[in-house]
Amino acid sequence: MRVLIVSWEYPPIVEGGLARHVRKLSEQLVRDGHDVHVLTRGGGRLASEEDRHGVTVHRVREPDFPKDDLDAFIAWVDRMNADMLAAGAELGGGFDLVHSHDWLVATAARRLARRRRVPWLVTVHATEYGRHQGWVDKHPQSHIHAVERRMVRAADGVITCSHYMRGHVRDVFGADGVTVIPNGIDPTDLQPVADLPRLRARFAEPEDKLILLVGRLVYEKGFHLALDALPGLIRRVGRVRFLIAGSGTAEAELKEQAERLGLMEHGTFIGWTGDDVLHSLYRIADLCLVPSLYEPFGLVALEAMASGCPTIVADTGGLREVVPAGGRVGLRFRARSTRSLERMAHQLLTSDELRERLVAEASEHVLRFDWADVARQTAAVYEALSAGRRRAPTRG
Repeated sequence: MRVLIVSWEYPPIVEGGLARHVRKLSEQLVRDGHDVHVLTRGGGRLASEEDRHGVTVHRVREPDFPKDDLDAFIAWVDRMNADMLAAGAELGGGFDLVHSHDWLVATAARRLARRRRVPWLVTVHATEYGRHQGWVDKHPQSHIHAVERRMVRAADGVITCSHYMRGHVRDVFGADGVTVIPNGIDPTDLQPVADLPRLRARFAEPEDKLILLVGRLVYEKGFHLALDALPGLIRRVGRVRFLIAGSGTAEAELKEQAERLGLMEHGTFIGWTGDDVLHSLYRIADLCLVPSLYEPFGLVALEAMASGCPTIVADTGGLREVVPAGGRVGLRFRARSTRSLERMAHQLLTSDELRERLVAEASEHVLRFDWADVARQTAAVYEALSAGRRRAPTRG
């Protein structure tokens, strides 16, 4: 099957987990015998075409990326879609399906699919409604929400990464017939490259317990809850240090919170970090916390468990599917509860036996999230859509 995948990020351009997902899916589909083309942006470079591990990657020119201006960002997205539409029109025929990821490329993907008279499949990784706790009545959130609604209701097929997200898409957009295919993970991608003892010594003494938080520094990731829990945890456990890896719009606010709580002498904000360093951080931490308020899947938790790092997650969203109930592979705290988070972290940091058991069980659990299985399930959706067994688009 010949597939055109449309995504606003693809390595080496990485904004978040979406780039990794599209890359691993595309490469596995190629290994399974499919002809995969990815249409994406150029990262400030001129338009180009390249072969990356068997995937043909078409990159469109990219204007300067706007920062901290959502109106400018939306205009930038519109220009990107226009460039993608023009570039996609020149790729020739023979594609069996167009598969796009999230709202940022929806306009180009829909028009390319309709012009070629092939099915349009959408993977919804997250929604503006979820990211903003339902507050989407004002611009620019209202604009993005409207784009997502049109996208989901017009697509011939929709994939979500968790059962939670399937219910979310159904409730928010009124869409039925959504297929759940979880994200995958390849433990061989998570090998550390740093000198681990030296790296740990940068952030903690041998006697310290090091807590790691990873992700975009935005409200819905719940990092403020973790900071609120740390003073009490430090009093109860003693030598505890935190390490926050990521950047985002809430960075200044989180640093001010840490200062106010007297935490800056107990930890470090290191900003955005590449995968090579991130994979090493999982190896040196005593605990990875994922305190999200809204989480469609929970890739950080999966990466941490695959790296042998004991993990605690909020009992919410897709995290419930990555870390099942029962405390077998990781612990879950009551979402939004600082007290519950502190209690679970204290339990884990003070029990070597518990940490060792969780790590051992998690190493087996993560094998369920295999990219070969993800690609097989995705290809089955491709085949069904190409054969005409389409979901009836929801109107309205």
